[in-house]
Amino acid sequence: MCHDLQMADVSTQIDPERLRAALAEVREELDAAARWSGRGPDAVEVLVAGKYIAPEQSPALVAAGVRLIGENRLQQLQEKQAVIHDAVVFDFIGHLQRRKVREVLERVRLIHSVDSLALAQEIARRAEGTTRVLVEVNADEEPSKSGIVPSQLRQFIADVSHLEHLVIGGLMAMPAPANNPNDSREAFSRTRELAQLLAVEWHGRHDLSDLSMGTSQDYVVAVQEGATIVRLGRGLIERGRV
Repeated sequence: MCHDLQMADVSTQIDPERLRAALAEVREELDAAARWSGRGPDAVEVLVAGKYIAPEQSPALVAAGVRLIGENRLQQLQEKQAVIHDAVVFDFIGHLQRRKVREVLERVRLIHSVDSLALAQEIARRAEGTTRVLVEVNADEEPSKSGIVPSQLRQFIADVSHLEHLVIGGLMAMPAPANNPNDSREAFSRTRELAQLLAVEWHGRHDLSDLSMGTSQDYVVAVQEGATIVRLGRGLIERGRV
């Protein structure tokens, strides 16, 4: 789900103290951006994209204070959980195939990437009790990208609402690549406004309180525009390598 699609070089080790210091700097930026948007400190969760870390290096993330990891693939999720077990919370942030829904559901807190009614139906079928998910929004309406385009989002939520145990907890957005973080501001703002409108329309059925927006290159702007979860990958991990 990140623009950085290549795995980082894992031949160098993660230094937990270096990564802890980098996380502290990020936290200061996030808190300042949250205050700018009228929110309090710790209003934003840091999700570390796990695809940049080999399973054997994942204990260093725990030692650095990472508490939330997002995985793009079931195999990588399984491999890291085999090493660090329940020391952190895992979310799923990649494209999810319907045949893997059952195994992913039992391993994660939240799926960020619901992008079709068929996938939502499969999650509802496999879920044990009420399950909260995020809907992936194609905010810039890029033809090559997955996600629900804004003009179809209201109907999508209506269709999903027939699935009794599925709750839409918010939206996830990945704007088109941009050289300047501010170029993504409009897409983030549009996503926030959609969530706010839908939250009013579906009050009591869906909460739409989470916005998974922002990666290493634009997380400050994303938080200024309302992000509650930022997905940080290569840009953060490389700061923690020896």
